[in-house]
This record gives sequence, C-alpha cells and structure tokens, in this order.
Amino acid sequence: MAADVWSCGIILFVLMAGYLPFDDPNLMTLYKLITRANVSCPPWFSTGARNLIKRILDPNPHTRITIAQILEDEWFKKDYKPPHSEHNEDVSLEDVDAAFDSSEEHLVAERREKPESMNAFALISRSEGFNLGNLFEKEMMGMVKRETSFASQRTPQEIMSKIEEACGPLGFNVRKQNYKMKLKGDKTGRKGHLSVATEVFEVAPTLHMVELRKTGGDTLEFHSFYKNFSSELKDIVWKTESNTIAK
Repeated sequence: MAADVWSCGIILFVLMAGYLPFDDPNLMTLYKLITRANVSCPPWFSTGARNLIKRILDPNPHTRITIAQILEDEWFKKDYKPPHSEHNEDVSLEDVDAAFDSSEEHLVAERREKPESMNAFALISRSEGFNLGNLFEKEMMGMVKRETSFASQRTPQEIMSKIEEACGPLGFNVRKQNYKMKLKGDKTGRKGHLSVATEVFEVAPTLHMVELRKTGGDTLEFHSFYKNFSSELKDIVWKTESNTIAK
C-alpha cells in the first residue's frame, strides 16, 4: 500500500535524523508541511538517502515510489541483508555463536574497528506493527519478550563497557568479541543457565542499536534479568523527546 510506504519513510527519516521530518504543534500547519513535502534533511544524509526519502514522502500516492522500485534503489541495496527471524523458543544466534566458537587466531584476524552497519529498512522490519517505540524498548505490561533492543547515542565502546559493568552484580559472565557479547548466568535456572546474546549495530555515526536475545534458559527468568539489567543501562539508552516529556 502507498500509505505503508509513506509510513516507512517517516520511520526511516527518524532513525537516520533523530527527529521527525514534519513537526508542528498546529495541526493545520502540520498538514500543510506534509502535503507540500517540505522536508529538510540534515547534512549527514547522503545524496542517495535524500533522493530516496523524498520519493517515499511524495504526498501524491500515484507518483510515490513503490516497494518494487525501492528494492531496486541503489542506496537501499547497499549493505542490505533481508531480515531472518526464528520462531523456536531457544534458538541461538548463529553468527554470535560462530564468533566465539572459532579459534583464537581467527578471532584476532576478524576483529573489526566499528560495529556492523544495519540498514534502516532492516530496523523497520524488526518493529512490531511499524511502531517506532518498539525499536527502542520492546515492553508489554512491564515485561519483555525473549528478545528486545534499544538505541543509544553513546559510542560502541561505552555501550560494551556499560553492559559488562551491569552484568557483574547480576551474576553473569561475559565473553565478548568485536561488538558481540555472550552473557551467561552463574546460577542454574528452571531450564539450565540463562544465556543472552547481544550485539551492537551502527545505524548512523552517532546512533547505535543494541540487540539482546535469549539463547538459552527460561523466558520468565530472562524477563527478570532484563528488568534489572535495563535499570543499570538507563544512562546510555536513548529516549525520544516524547518519552522524556511523558516522564
């Protein structure tokens, strides 16, 4: 649907810019901005990104770029990897496991200077119902599912350090390689040791996404872990302006 494409364009812009493309307290003024497609892109947007976003936010649904055309766009195709999700309860992240199961020499050779880049459309696909809030903290009635993610404007090194610091008091051992980490609880729970895989992705030079996923143990224990874990990370989690105002 053309309306869904436009909605994705709004989410894409927010992920890359950190603010809304159209924003005004006066509803009529806001409508005018939207219908005129009066978008001002920040200086760090590449030419390809600017062109695609403007085609997506075209107010005319008949001339707006289609999904098929987006898939052929050069900027969109750069570094894009179709998302793959598993539905099994205790599935492992193969790429994370591979990073730790390899030989020490291989790990040294594969060390990266910065996190893997994540295409914004891959981020959109991870958000339930295209609700942007779900990308920053997936919570339902104070609980999280067996995987969650949050955004941060801190450096990857600060994020990794803070995660490692938070794990100590919670009784979790940490193994890290590049920008991936495996957290494993010391205690044996209902379904063995709780283990969590985390990875830091670069969305933009000043914005990173941190993904956490339960790879072993009990889901309810993961809920309890995340509640304590997230309270220790509140200083590095990026809160949107609306969340700040709400508090």
